[in-house]
Amino acid sequence: MRDSESIADVISRVLRYGVLISAAIIIAGLLLLIAANGLSDATPLLNFDLRQAPTLGSFASGLASLQPYSVIELGAIVLIATPVSRVLISVFLFAAQKDRTYTLITLVVLSLLLFSMLVTPFIPLFQG
Repeated sequence: MRDSESIADVISRVLRYGVLISAAIIIAGLLLLIAANGLSDATPLLNFDLRQAPTLGSFASGLASLQPYSVIELGAIVLIATPVSRVLISVFLFAAQKDRTYTLITLVVLSLLLFSMLVTPFIPLFQG
């Protein structure tokens, strides 16, 4: 994996497959939603109270019982994880090439991504 074309190919495949897998999961969730509620007026289904955001436990139990909203949430999580996994894979690819500059830059980008997703929600300034 020495040339930039093969690195670009790996990265493009990660992004392509991540989006396709995410879309398939979201479509499966939508089909479950239609199966559970029929094709009637969907307006009541779209009302979501943000104060009742799902917890990790309710998300996991919802997935285990194939609840449509939990399946759709999983698709969104996969979609969000796709570019993060691209950055993570880039770290390993640059390290394999022994390119210290790009490895370091990519590690900084990965750190900023993870910090913004995992830490900032707990900082009062960002809790809006």
